[in-house]
Amino acid sequence: MSAFVDKVVVVTGAGTGIGEAVARGFVDAGARVVFVGRRTEKLVVAAAGLDAERVMLRSCDVADREAVDALAAEVAAEWGTVDILVNNAGTNSNPRAVGEVDPQDWDRTIAINLTGVYNMVRAVLPGMRAQRDGVVITVSSIAGLRASKLAGAAYSASKHGAVALTHSLNEEEVGNGIRACAICPGEVETPLLEKRPEPVGAERRAAMLQPEELASTVLFVASLPPRACVPVLVIKPTVQIFQ
Repeated sequence: MSAFVDKVVVVTGAGTGIGEAVARGFVDAGARVVFVGRRTEKLVVAAAGLDAERVMLRSCDVADREAVDALAAEVAAEWGTVDILVNNAGTNSNPRAVGEVDPQDWDRTIAINLTGVYNMVRAVLPGMRAQRDGVVITVSSIAGLRASKLAGAAYSASKHGAVALTHSLNEEEVGNGIRACAICPGEVETPLLEKRPEPVGAERRAAMLQPEELASTVLFVASLPPRACVPVLVIKPTVQIFQ
């Protein structure tokens, strides 16, 4: 029997790409999954064909703290405590250099990629503490371990922050049975590529990690026993150099 049967899982950015693959993977493994995203129509498509009794679709901007708190309260009322939180919502913008990024784009990137993670963690933490168990998985980036001109200043800064927040959670909540992991992928073939300054060709896209491979990674981390914690996990395309 799957370790995820009847577990309550919340996945942000679940309307497309990595989030969609992760959310569907947990449903297939027997969990009850909250698909969270800003656009309801994307969530409907992402959850198509799944067991409706084990799926909840909720529109929410993770940068909106009041909306996140309301979401957490609704999930708790309907399904109980969140067992697994997957922070996947993310964005980027152009231009990306420190001296060129628009201040509004900077603020929005930090608000979603970093503050959004904090908002979600803050909302589910009391329930996890009460049951003395919980897993928080945040999809960061290789750019969260080393700054990248390609990823840009705001994205790199936000993803570094997400890794630091993960370490803080592990240090502070170990006594409450809560574990956190920052998954740092290299290039992944997702809709976020459309925000790249230069178009990405089909051959390069095919060589990138695919969303389903990130989903397998997330489920692996979440399936580990309570005595095992993976603070940071790097996964990259074979062709991408990592030093």
